Amino acid sequence: MMGLLTRLVMLPVKGPLDGTFWIASQLAEQVEKERNSPAALRQALAEAEQQLLAGTLSEEAYDAIEDDLLHRLLKMSQR
Repeated sequence: MMGLLTRLVMLPVKGPLDGTFWIASQLAEQVEKERNSPAALRQALAEAEQQLLAGTLSEEAYDAIEDDLLHRLLKMSQR
């Protein structure tokens, strides 16, 4: 009974905060999905390759980017 009373008293304060946190978590989840979408990962890999060919990116930096992107792509395809 006391828990219900506490929830009712705190509702005007806690309700909007819970809603705000829920919206923020949904936005973060959507951004993460878009950031790790196969199309976005392939685009980032293509951009890194263009930078490598243009000479604005070292071979070591390209290898690190490629490893990260391919790992993330593989991880997304396993879901």
